[in-house]
Amino acid sequence: MITSCDIDVKNKFLEQGTYKAWLSIQDNQEIPFIFEVESKDKLKIYNAEEVIEVDEIEYRNDSVFITTPVFEGYIAAKISNEESLNGFFIKESLDRIVPFRAEGHDNQRFQIDSKPTQDVSGIWETVFSQGIEGDEYIAKGIFKQEGQKVTGTFRTTTGDYRYLEGVMDGNTMKLSTFDGAHAFLFMAQVTDSTMEGTFYSGNHWKEPFVAKRNATYELPSANELTFLKEGYDTIDFTFPNTANEPISLKDERFKDKVVIVQIMGTWCPNCLDESKYYADFYKKNKDKDLEFIALAFEYAKDQTTAFSRIERLQSKVGIEYPILLAQYGTSSKTKAQEKLPMLNHVLSYPTSIFIDKQGKVRKIHTGFNGPATGEKYTAFKTEFENFVAELLNE
Repeated sequence: MITSCDIDVKNKFLEQGTYKAWLSIQDNQEIPFIFEVESKDKLKIYNAEEVIEVDEIEYRNDSVFITTPVFEGYIAAKISNEESLNGFFIKESLDRIVPFRAEGHDNQRFQIDSKPTQDVSGIWETVFSQGIEGDEYIAKGIFKQEGQKVTGTFRTTTGDYRYLEGVMDGNTMKLSTFDGAHAFLFMAQVTDSTMEGTFYSGNHWKEPFVAKRNATYELPSANELTFLKEGYDTIDFTFPNTANEPISLKDERFKDKVVIVQIMGTWCPNCLDESKYYADFYKKNKDKDLEFIALAFEYAKDQTTAFSRIERLQSKVGIEYPILLAQYGTSSKTKAQEKLPMLNHVLSYPTSIFIDKQGKVRKIHTGFNGPATGEKYTAFKTEFENFVAELLNE
């Protein structure tokens, strides 16, 4: 028998169209982003040139659950009507919950109150958390402005903040991104030669940053930040694959081959960018004396969950090389370094270790500059492919 209550809780679905979403964070700020619903089972999230296709959408009565590709974070929201959502962005392993809302028929990322009085196009020498012991780090801001629209990213010694999109509102720069793993907001007051602002990551972290124009500024070489301790010329490890089988660099599969060891995590956007590139490169070159092997450092609370996230990454990206579970329960770089004691430190996820056919470490590349960095990404690919070719020809 169907009652009136049964009718009230029947499934509601998202209407097609463009939506503006907000994540509520500290200081009464919000991180905005834009998504487009193509059908009740598919939507796209937009960040500058990046388009994230989402097809893991589940409906339960009057609620929708949206899970972005690869990453564990998901949106759980009540559909108040077909074009209004209220709920949360949730990352269970980190116990993080961020209030979320969205409204249909809006594609303007930031509200604009005044015409731009500054143009941020160019290179900016940047320092985050300046003067704060243990937290200070350097970065390179790379921006392009067309009218009021601003796009670009911050490169650090360990990677980049991916595709940032926003506006110049008067002399205030506003940039945001959301990819299912991270939600970022950058706000800064800009003059013709300086920038001073605040960086928010979700509702759990904020820090100040300052910058100055410097067209020739470069970060330290990514090939010199991580290295083997004195007395070592190689690395060694044994960790389980997703079948819980121990895999070692001493295995026959890796003997007399060039091996790229990728230190990464399934939760890490820069690692995802790198994994996509490596997966494609491996497919095109696996008939050569070349192997890749990834070591995943997961903050999933148990081994079963960690394995499932690795399998999800492999399936979504099409990764054919093994990904081993090196650590779960934390993504601590200090703990990671304990698993690889021959390294001076694990500074960044990702980090790539290049091993020649004799098993000797020839180079260690810290971080990854993804597609959002433009020319730097192109330069990395050229350097990578040339160096691998050199090792293969030895």
